[in-house]
Parts: sequence; structure tokens; C-alpha cells
Amino acid sequence: MNQETPTQTVVVVGGGFSGSVFALKYAHTHPDARVIVVERSRRVGRGLAYGACAPDHLLNVPVSRMELGLTPAFGEWLQSHRKELDEALTESGGDLSGAFVPRELFGAYLEERIGEAASTDHRRGLNVVRGEVVRLLDFPARGVLLSDGREIDADIVVLATGNLPPRAPHAKDAWLYDTTIFVPDPWADDAFDGLDRNAPVILLGTGLTMVDIALKLAGQGHIGPMHAISRRGYLPLAHQAGGSWPGFLGPHEHPSPRAAMRLLRDESKKAKADGVPWQRVMDTMRPSVARVWNAWSERERAQFLRHLRPRWDIHRHRMAPRIAARLEGLLKSGQLTAQGGRVLAYRRNNGMVDVVLRPRGSRAEQIVTAARVINCTGPRSDMDRLAFPMLADLRRRGLIAPDKLGLGIETDDCAAQNSAGHVSPWLFALGPLTRPSWWEVVAVPEINAQIDRLVRHISAGPEPYEEPSLVEAFSDLGAGI
Repeated sequence: MNQETPTQTVVVVGGGFSGSVFALKYAHTHPDARVIVVERSRRVGRGLAYGACAPDHLLNVPVSRMELGLTPAFGEWLQSHRKELDEALTESGGDLSGAFVPRELFGAYLEERIGEAASTDHRRGLNVVRGEVVRLLDFPARGVLLSDGREIDADIVVLATGNLPPRAPHAKDAWLYDTTIFVPDPWADDAFDGLDRNAPVILLGTGLTMVDIALKLAGQGHIGPMHAISRRGYLPLAHQAGGSWPGFLGPHEHPSPRAAMRLLRDESKKAKADGVPWQRVMDTMRPSVARVWNAWSERERAQFLRHLRPRWDIHRHRMAPRIAARLEGLLKSGQLTAQGGRVLAYRRNNGMVDVVLRPRGSRAEQIVTAARVINCTGPRSDMDRLAFPMLADLRRRGLIAPDKLGLGIETDDCAAQNSAGHVSPWLFALGPLTRPSWWEVVAVPEINAQIDRLVRHISAGPEPYEEPSLVEAFSDLGAGI
């Protein structure tokens, strides 16, 4: 073997959770391959979820659901950080596997794994390149072009861009979006620069992003009023320990969206009568989500997204108990208010803005004056309109196909489909980009299963590759948070 030439070069676009874990696992399985992670941020392994967080931001699931099969395991690694876990262990009764720990600890864990695995031999092993991919190389070449002009040839390219920044909501008074009053991305480093601690703010959205930002502001000493608004005004619900609930959906059952929600309500009522939290009913449903989603028609999926998704999200994606308690404290104190309704207009008001609202169920208008309007609507996924250079270039060239429901890109397993519906043998995607196929592929267990499968798929090369589908892999994860 020529020691100067790697057996294969794999470029991973994105060094957040998905890209980092894939790179770690592929490099471990193929020590002679060259695995290059391209990440524009200074710190690799953290991404948005585990890098832009504040110390009081917690994982939304317990430690046991964050295990990846890496060495050391996350729970084992945490043993050397127990001084940072007092509050979490008190809440879990001393059970580390069931504890909700700070998100930044998981980011530190992944960053450390990348640091240990990084190769000093740039011809093979895991290498990190700091930069931004702006496009793929022109056919017949394969590889990526970086914003600084560097080109990296590759046999395989894996898109692992993770969650993308939110999109500004449609508004007739879009002038606001070009002012410093509007915060388009609440996770940006300069998002709250110059904000007076007494100033009133508007939070667009009432989901988990809003909770994170409200707690972050309060943690930084902000004492001004915070007013959150979304179309329905639903707030996330909390995890609750205890109990179990048997499976209630057979392997070949895929009820319609409305029938599925009725079934969940009925099972939750039965659980409550038996003294079991409704959370266990949702957890039991988890292994069936991808299978049911795959069985739905495009019309049924659209129906779910338009009418049922908000209720699904607050029950399915829940807060750690301590986070829920802190949120309740902000609500009870009156510093934070949350409501359903619509933004009708933005009007200038002496360096601030009057936000004209119409509360849900009312014809009257309400005016809230704010120094900042913060976009907490959550990650965007509408690839048909997205202008990020690399993704826009892929779309323009027909190398990816945005799905019709605006969830991500079309894939076959993890392989990208082009605009003609053909499956690429060398361009793959992981995580949130692949939501059109799986709906819920944003949590650690599902993405980890997806990564394991992609590692095996690429390893098989041109040989026939047969194993149970990802739907079955997700089903095998079992019930859980």
C-alpha cells in the first residue's frame, strides 16, 4: 500500500453534533481513510445546540439518552465533573443516568473526543479544517470549495449542517428587520449587545428556543419585561419521572394524523386513571414515529404540520423539570408573559418599536412597546428559499431536491436525491436535513442510529448493501424520552 495515499477521503461539512460523531466513528472504523471535518467555528463538536448555550441551559433528556457508543461513555466522563452536577443529582435522587445535566458539558465531552482523535498526519485520520464550504467542485471532480479559495478533493461528501438559523417571520412592515431593534438569530454572539437590562423585549415564539432565551436573559441580569407571542401561545411541557406504559400501536398500524392524536389522548386518559404520567404514553409512541410518518401521504403530512404539529411538539419535546420550574418562576413574577396571537404591524416609536398584536380569540388590538424584537421561532428548514451559499448552490445545480413541505431535502436512507430523483452514490446527509424522510431525526438517539448506518453503508462500497431500513433501526431504539 502506498503510505502517501489514503484509502479514501471523506469530507464532512459541519462540525456540530452530527458531523463530529460521524467523523469520529468513521475514522475509528477506517484508520487508513482521511476524514476531514470542515467547520467555520473555532470550536468543533459543539455546534449550535451545545456551543451557544448558557451554563443554566440543560439537556432536554437525561444522560442515559445521550450515550453514543464512544469511549469513554458520556456518563463515565461525567464522573470527573461531579462538582458541576450537584443540582442535577439532587433532582434525580443521585441517579446520574437519569439526571438532566448542563448542555455545555455534553459539548465539552464531544469537543474533547474530537481533540483526542484528531490526527497529526494530514494524509489520513481525522483532520479538522476551519473554514466555510460555499460550493461543491464542478463535475467530474468531487470535493468542496471553501470561502477562502481552498479546494479539497473527496471521494465522499457528507452534509451535516445541523439546525439552521431561524427565518424572520413574514411581515408587511419588514423595515424592522433591517434595524438593530430586530434580533434575527438569538444565538448570535452580538444578539444582545447594548440591550439595557430594564428594557422591554418581545420574543417571537413560545417554544423551547423562547424558553432558552428568556432564561438566558434573566441569567444575565435582565430585569425588563419579556413578552412572548406565537400563533397559538403554547408553552413547552415538562418531563415527569415514574411509571411505564405498554405499547399500543402494532408494527403494521399507521393511523391518520387525527386518528393518531385521538389514540394518544385516549391512551393518556387510561394512563392517568392508572396513576401513570401521560409522558410515558408519548415515550411509548416514539419508536413508531418514523414508520407512521413514512406511511402517511403528502396530504396527511401537510395536515399534521398545519394543524397538529404545535400540540405534538409541546408534548413530545419537553423541558427538564428544573427548566420548567425556572420558567414558571418568570411567569409567576410577571417578568415573562406569553400569549397566542398575531403580529399585525410594527410602528416606530422614538428608537423603539410599537408591536401591534391581535390576541388569539379577540378582535381587539394590543400594543406592546419593545426595545428589541427577538426571533425565537426556531430553526428554519425551507431549502427551496434558503440562500446559504453551499445549499443554494446545490439546489441551483440540482444536486439536492428540497421537499415540498419545507422540512429539508429528499434522501434515500442518507443518500441525497437530485432534482431528477436519482440517488447519489457519493453525496450524503445527516440529521435535520433529512427530516422529510423521518420527521423526527433531531434527537441524539435517532441521529446516532443514522450515523451508525451511514458508516456501514459507506464501508460496504460498491458491494450490495442490505440491512433493515432506518425505520426499523429507529423502532429498535425502544421507548424512551
